[in-house]
Amino acid sequence: MAPALLPRLLLPQMGFRLGGRGLWTSPQCLAVSGDSQLPPVPGQARVVICGGGIVGTSVAYHLAKLGWTDIVLLEQGRLGAGTTRLCAGILSMAKPISIESKMANYSSSLYQQLEEETGVKTGYVKTGSLCLAQNQDRFISLKRLATRLKVLGINCNIIKPKEIAKLHPLVNIHDLVGALHLPDDAVVSSPDVNHTLAVAAARQGVQILDRTAVQQVVVEKGQVMAVETDRGSIECEYFVNCAGQWAYELGQASEVKVSVPLHGCEHFYLLTKPLQEPLAPNTPVIIDMDGRMYARQWQGGLLSGGFEKNPKPIFTEGRNQLEIQNMQEDWDHFEPMLSALLRRMPHIETAEIHQLVNCPESFTPDMRCLMGETPGVSGYYVLAGMNSSGLAFAGGAGKYLAEWMTYGYPTANVWPLDIKRFGNLQSSRTFLRHRVMEVMPLLYELKVPRWDFQTGRQLRTSPLYDRLDTQGARWMEKHGFERPKYFVPPGKDLLSLDQSKTFYKPDWFDIVGAEVKCCKEAVCVIDMSSFTKFELTSTGNQALELLQYLCANDLDVPVGHIVHTGMLNKRGGYENDCSVVRLSKNSFFIISPTDQQVHCWSWIKKHMPNDPHLHLEDVSWKYTALNLIGPRAMDVLAELSYVSMTPEHFPSMFCKEMSVGYANGIRVMSMTHTGEPGFMLYIPIEYALHVYNEVMSVGQKYGIRNAGYYALRSLRIEKFFAFWGQDLDTFTTPLECGREFRVKFDKVGPDTNFLGCEALLQQRQEGVFRRFVMLVLEDHDTELDLWPWWGEPIYRSGQLAGTTTSSAYSYTLERHVCLGFVSPPPGPEGLPTPITPDFINRGDYEVNIAGQRYPAKGK
Repeated sequence: MAPALLPRLLLPQMGFRLGGRGLWTSPQCLAVSGDSQLPPVPGQARVVICGGGIVGTSVAYHLAKLGWTDIVLLEQGRLGAGTTRLCAGILSMAKPISIESKMANYSSSLYQQLEEETGVKTGYVKTGSLCLAQNQDRFISLKRLATRLKVLGINCNIIKPKEIAKLHPLVNIHDLVGALHLPDDAVVSSPDVNHTLAVAAARQGVQILDRTAVQQVVVEKGQVMAVETDRGSIECEYFVNCAGQWAYELGQASEVKVSVPLHGCEHFYLLTKPLQEPLAPNTPVIIDMDGRMYARQWQGGLLSGGFEKNPKPIFTEGRNQLEIQNMQEDWDHFEPMLSALLRRMPHIETAEIHQLVNCPESFTPDMRCLMGETPGVSGYYVLAGMNSSGLAFAGGAGKYLAEWMTYGYPTANVWPLDIKRFGNLQSSRTFLRHRVMEVMPLLYELKVPRWDFQTGRQLRTSPLYDRLDTQGARWMEKHGFERPKYFVPPGKDLLSLDQSKTFYKPDWFDIVGAEVKCCKEAVCVIDMSSFTKFELTSTGNQALELLQYLCANDLDVPVGHIVHTGMLNKRGGYENDCSVVRLSKNSFFIISPTDQQVHCWSWIKKHMPNDPHLHLEDVSWKYTALNLIGPRAMDVLAELSYVSMTPEHFPSMFCKEMSVGYANGIRVMSMTHTGEPGFMLYIPIEYALHVYNEVMSVGQKYGIRNAGYYALRSLRIEKFFAFWGQDLDTFTTPLECGREFRVKFDKVGPDTNFLGCEALLQQRQEGVFRRFVMLVLEDHDTELDLWPWWGEPIYRSGQLAGTTTSSAYSYTLERHVCLGFVSPPPGPEGLPTPITPDFINRGDYEVNIAGQRYPAKGK
């Protein structure tokens, strides 16, 4: 029962159950369909939403707000009786990435507005929150977070320990170095918010049915057709999986399986009875990530939980509960968090415990929620996997998903949350179980720049993995694929980063510098097998016609030519940034970023006509890709192939199929993705080891060495090369990032009009309101100063102008280079102002790194 080492904490008698007076009391009318007789299930609807928690009701509410009718919301138990009922009720905007902070900010406004809209209380109390720092590294991370939040217009301040004590009377400040204060953070009653959303949705015509379980989704020809429940079938066009803990099993239950990669873990928090001096309702929330705990006021006492280092995964098989119940207490497991609470608030050691709550939370492989249309089934949408932030995300996430379903896209860049960032390979139950045991502790772990997951590794590897590993490769993972970061030279070991300088100059600095130098002066080989590779073929002109429609550049080029192009959406934004090789008249080889494998496939398939003579194949697994970078790359290949590789005989952006060593059929391309001279070799996997060994053997006389993606990053950033997913997204157009030369407006005619063309023509006429820029830091000490990594605010002549999207140290310029977007201030009446060359070139730039501004020069 009670841990022996905490005798002064008085425990309640056993047998307390949820449902009494308190935060989680469910209003009686939450059982929307009533208790006596269930209404009939409608025979058809436009959209069926599965899940009556705060996420599902938010989607229903926002769809109705956008004018949707014939919406049916189904809940297998009672409305709001899942994880929503046990939510800790903390609404904070301090989130790791901007889109999450935007969602939380919107949710906060929505939950206040709902009380006025419905007259139903949500329990909203503005308390503010304090994110504490016990060490300088944490303090730096909070300073970095503060600069990003201020860009979003979120009120926050970095404060000193004495100010913490003034804001919260119980906090022990003696081991703190500072905190991030967010005055507008709040607490709410999650079940009440859920109820209010349901009431508002029902008033707008949403039909809500509880005690109705979805058994499977009927899919025909890749399209949602109906939903089968335990009380009958509902024909529909759209289905939204908001099933929370059961979203994975629901996705697997249908004949056409849908991958929803999440897994549940137990989550513990403590409730105390009112303190001797009851806490005021507006007492700030405490988030002590170094102590792995949080605490908020609850009925004059405290609610305190955390994210332990040894989480307990649950629900390994089957939907075994209709409703979430308080699971078994485990005081031994909770003891480290209880000890952390007592260290942070020693004056509560005589408080009387009301209950230890144990409730499930679902987590995803990368700590970000799952949102969007599934790649395999049209009309099947998912919003799940909230990573213990369902309350904070539900409002904003419901809004964005409703926009996505209505307009075909949300009004913000949600790629970090798009379910298409994952594939079936992340749906293994073993993988999910192991990964969420790492993910849950990471929510409060200090994450240094470029940190890597440790579980679920070596899932996808190049045939050269073992060979490179023995040569000192240090690995990173992208979309399940192992990629070399850099290579540790013999005799030098890098087991861990210098923990005292996690945001400063990293230990790999000189190693990567040597690899970059070799790329510039001799030749390096980088294994880039992880890149996504498709082949599009047809019997006639179908493949060319499809690519001419999907791509902004002109693909009607001679055989053997390579075209860099974007695949744009109707807004002119990048859905994909790729290189396309014309292998033959009716055959094309498409190379895309690693994490585009599912997204790009889905985008092409979505626009492909149903033509048996047109075929798209994912050939990523068929080829090992080696990037030979440097001035001596042509000498190495010439010696291996007995063919001249000079620009006169092998021009830039050209592809030849040739032999390298004993291996035939190697696709050799004169490009490097970095702007440096060199070649890409796409090698059938059975020849990979032979070709690599030959390249390394012959290259010895030319000073060859292995290199990794950190060197590649430095090279591409100093050459001002934008990269999809970092610099480019679905809202970035070619005109905004200086790639108008890759848009062939002149290919537009009566029979051809590429997707996004109209938007670009309009933008070209009206002007561009932001521009991609390259900034070189001045007066910045690489050895002593904090480094820029990404997301830093950019100031022009003292005014906020934008943010960085990526950065790297340029070993050539011996300076840090930041890439990002800048915009001019709004014009009259707050309207955006077209950007001009004068605005870009004549400004005095600064980059804000964790609160300190460094001058920068535009290039």
